[in-house]
Amino acid sequence: MILTRFTMSIAVLATLAACGAANRSPGAMAQTSTITAIRPANPSDPSGFGRWVQDFRAQALASGVSAATYDRAMANARYNPEVVRLDSRQSEFTKPIWEYLDGAVSESRVAQGRQMLARHAGTLNAIESRYGVDKEAVVAIWGMESNFGANRGNTQIISALATLTYDGRRADFFAGQLIDALRIIQAGDVDTQHMVGSWAGAMGHTQFMPGSFLTYAVDFNGDGRRDIWSNDPTDALASTAAYLQRSGWGRGQGWGAEVILPQGFDYAQAGKTIRKSSGAWASMGVRGASGSLPGGSGYILVPAGARGPAFFVTDSYDAILTYNTSTSYALGVALLSDRLKGKPGVQRPWPRGDRPLSNAEKSEMQRLLTAKGFDTGKVDGKIGAESIEAIKRYQRSRGLVPDGYADTRLLADLRG
Repeated sequence: MILTRFTMSIAVLATLAACGAANRSPGAMAQTSTITAIRPANPSDPSGFGRWVQDFRAQALASGVSAATYDRAMANARYNPEVVRLDSRQSEFTKPIWEYLDGAVSESRVAQGRQMLARHAGTLNAIESRYGVDKEAVVAIWGMESNFGANRGNTQIISALATLTYDGRRADFFAGQLIDALRIIQAGDVDTQHMVGSWAGAMGHTQFMPGSFLTYAVDFNGDGRRDIWSNDPTDALASTAAYLQRSGWGRGQGWGAEVILPQGFDYAQAGKTIRKSSGAWASMGVRGASGSLPGGSGYILVPAGARGPAFFVTDSYDAILTYNTSTSYALGVALLSDRLKGKPGVQRPWPRGDRPLSNAEKSEMQRLLTAKGFDTGKVDGKIGAESIEAIKRYQRSRGLVPDGYADTRLLADLRG
């Protein structure tokens, strides 16, 4: 996750989204210890942080962290108010997907990504051979997460995670990440001084949270350490490929492709719950925008509704989605990887005239849908799977195209 003066990355955003921390979502979804954190008497009082560090020691030791590791790593831990400020920040508007993709798949990023493919060709070919994950997808994640290693973050991870645990809003989650970070230090992969990253705990070239690191990181260059922090990106890139492989990437499959839907396509068939073979979709008139459909099975994704581009996506796309639960992010990685292969960009135009809904408007939409009998599950200002299905049901009841797209037109119809 790259935030603050960079951009919040995957490894963290997905993690934070999973914990209800943020609307945005970027880095490898964290697999973390289950911890019930000790609550400070007054988390708003930084002066109590030192006492909390002493109190948390017994919990860390009970979780397998040695006394020597804890005392050495926590000796210089400091309360970081900037981390609390960043964690509390909420954006009122979410950038529309086409604006996000303009940056994610910019010409400069494509050019730099191709340079990295050439510079690290031997390493990337070996990683692709071992894990069966397209090297272009790995490089795309590298570009999205840290601008190819340029923005890895310089926040001391132990202090950041200790501050977030002490602050208490998601104390149990961050306590688990803190203990996992201490385990990484104990294993000898990195020392406290060099364990740096983003304010929310994501680390290295491809921004792994500590829990994800423990589960997926690999020592690909054989030096005895899983080193994702140094200037050499080898272990970080291989760890990303290992993550995607174990998350369902299909060897030789690819993520999918942009498609052209037939006239009169039933948009109730779009969405993750309707999976068909590429042959079955082709028999329904779905065709590739730049050639034939890729093999395998998958579903139709219409992130901007019926007036925007459509995509046929496979299990490999879903593997990217586990790295960061944001559709914008996953599609950004997918499309950037295509450009790195020399493929064209998106063919059908996006509905760029649409104004993005504010969080308040999304919450209003959810309330109105639920009041009209189309339950969205919860009112949280986040248009997730349940809200999309509720929108589709409402659209069908009104004779509208059931594409599940939340926009100002739909909100106006609900208000009317």
